Amino acid sequence: MNKNKACYSLLAAATALAFSLPAAAEIVLYDKDGTTFSTDGYFNAFYVNSDVDRAGEQFDRKQSRVKMGFLPNYIGFNFGKQVDDIKLGGRSSFWVTINDSEQNGTGTAIDVRQFYATASNDQWGEVLFGKDFGLFARSNILLDELLAGYGQVSDTLVLVDGGGVSFGNIGTGYPYPFPTSQITWRSPDMSGLRIAAGIMDPVDTNDSSSTGKAYQENPRFETEITYQFEVGGAQIYSWLNAMQQTSENTDSSVEDVDSSGIGYGVQARMGGLSLTASGFQAEGINPFFTNNLTEPTLREVDSDGYLLQGSYRFGKNRIALSYGKTKDDGNGQVAVGRPSLAADYETRGVAYFRDINDNLKLVAELNQFEIDGKNNPALDEDTRTFAVGAVLAF
Repeated sequence: MNKNKACYSLLAAATALAFSLPAAAEIVLYDKDGTTFSTDGYFNAFYVNSDVDRAGEQFDRKQSRVKMGFLPNYIGFNFGKQVDDIKLGGRSSFWVTINDSEQNGTGTAIDVRQFYATASNDQWGEVLFGKDFGLFARSNILLDELLAGYGQVSDTLVLVDGGGVSFGNIGTGYPYPFPTSQITWRSPDMSGLRIAAGIMDPVDTNDSSSTGKAYQENPRFETEITYQFEVGGAQIYSWLNAMQQTSENTDSSVEDVDSSGIGYGVQARMGGLSLTASGFQAEGINPFFTNNLTEPTLREVDSDGYLLQGSYRFGKNRIALSYGKTKDDGNGQVAVGRPSLAADYETRGVAYFRDINDNLKLVAELNQFEIDGKNNPALDEDTRTFAVGAVLAF
């Protein structure tokens, strides 16, 4: 497999977004003697036309696709049982791309983003153990106003022709909080305040020696604090999340990589109006994926980004505006097999959502994605995308 095909396969498998929208109404399959079992699902498809303008005329083209949007299609199963004063629970979700490839026919990718159990109590909160999405950048992406839309499809990042989802605002406002094995505690709701803290499976960031081995003496630590309150008739949701990890190497000539990041944001809702502002700052972290997909050798270089959004709902209609930007000093491009090149990534979007009923909605979106290669114009890109599709959730 050549480098381009390898990058395509990895990105397509990894970038399908990991958060389920709140289900319109989950279907209860079993409810007896304190035990419940239910299912929920999400389906979507878009007609997409992307106008690609990159450095080098051989890449310029208009490409039509029929594919899924920012969220992939999934089906989830939920378990619950009350045992004395402890509530037991569990969730598994299976995420599916609808885009088979010309190379492997109907080899549709299916992956498991969630497979975890929980134990909770009103006094001490909840413990989750298994596989779930990370805490760093979690609310940044979960509260994206374009979550049910399409978002950016960078050709440089192998997304226009990819078999997976679009990137939404990944890389232009926040990194993707990759699903990972973890043990996480969440506090009870304390008058709108909740605290979550967890240890995550660490990732290699400095494995660049043929005579040594990367290792992590301690797990990755992630945390998130959220606070929800009301003021002046407005519902306010605010958050602060963070992560820290050190990756070492048995080869003493290979430098340690200390990775740390902080995410933050606030969303205000009043009537049909919603305003959201979020951002992140990181060092030694891939600005696209928090799990350092493909294990490129990172450095202790900076990346930061922000996302500004507003939406207004009137009746069954909602219009959303979005602007996001990430500045990266050199860890992003290594994810697609390039040298450590600094670049700025920017996305502008406007989307219209029309609710047909509680389960079905129609979506139309215009999006512009730009890469500024700073000192390397070969990275420059300007891709404009129109997408129209349908979303069904239960």
